[in-house]
Amino acid sequence: MLSAVWSIARNAFTESIRQPVFVVLLLGTQILLALNLSLAAFSFWDDDKLLVDLGLSTMFLAGLFLAAFTATGVFSREIQNQTVLTVISKPVGRAAFVFGKYLGVSGALLVACLIWAAVFLLTVRHQVLIAAWQKYDQPVMVFGLLAFFGSLALALWGNYFYGWIFASSLTAAELPLSLLAYLLVLCFSKDWHLQSPATDLNGQLLIALLLLFEALAVLCAVALACSVRLGQTMTLSLCVAIFFLGLSSDYLFGRHAQDHAAAALAYALFPNLQAFWLADALTQQHPVTAAYVFSATGYGALYVLAALGLAVALFQTREVG
Repeated sequence: MLSAVWSIARNAFTESIRQPVFVVLLLGTQILLALNLSLAAFSFWDDDKLLVDLGLSTMFLAGLFLAAFTATGVFSREIQNQTVLTVISKPVGRAAFVFGKYLGVSGALLVACLIWAAVFLLTVRHQVLIAAWQKYDQPVMVFGLLAFFGSLALALWGNYFYGWIFASSLTAAELPLSLLAYLLVLCFSKDWHLQSPATDLNGQLLIALLLLFEALAVLCAVALACSVRLGQTMTLSLCVAIFFLGLSSDYLFGRHAQDHAAAALAYALFPNLQAFWLADALTQQHPVTAAYVFSATGYGALYVLAALGLAVALFQTREVG
């Protein structure tokens, strides 16, 4: 059972990072995160706080589309092409198939989020330049650009000379290089003086990134459940609708839950994504406690299990041949 789930997850992970939409969103989001440094300079208040809001929002939206596209690509397309028959015709249960696909897609999503997080943390370390006399953060520029263009060069070189798949090669190169670039930046000040890595390490921001990935993991499970019965367009539309309803769940349903049964039902059915959104807490400098992180993580894990349970139930009665 576990070996079958692992094999399906590994195959789904490989398929996910090889999709063209994956590399487009991976690179496009990094460019947007870098451009946020310029966009945040036009605010009338704290530019660096706006940079954090823009960065987290960019990653959240990009992760939503990535989860929807990759889940549809590795699940509904496989059902439509009837390649799923080669798997479930063997002694592999449909539940194992669903859980394996989820682990593979969420693993690819985690890799993308780690790369985005490294770029985002580099922009936060650089900070917004609001005057011409301010200097660029040289370690950020040097290590960040070396990681980005080095990964591109390595993927292009491997694709041209050895026939490597560009999308997966770029992902495999960017993950260690981007994380290494951030770790090296932590060891240097803006003027290339050695410093303790803890000097610019923001623990609260790391917690916000962790909970952001947990929210994307919830959306990934929802996207997988939708893709069991729906195509790419409908899956994406439903995920976008659930995304906005989840961010407004407290306002739309939570305040009416005690008085109206319909509101209580909707509050329980739709994921409360606001529980994972810590941008407001960071902006207002409210510390996030370990108890809150554990409760949010538990809620996310239970919702993922519920969504995957629904996916298994829908898949059990789905004709695939």
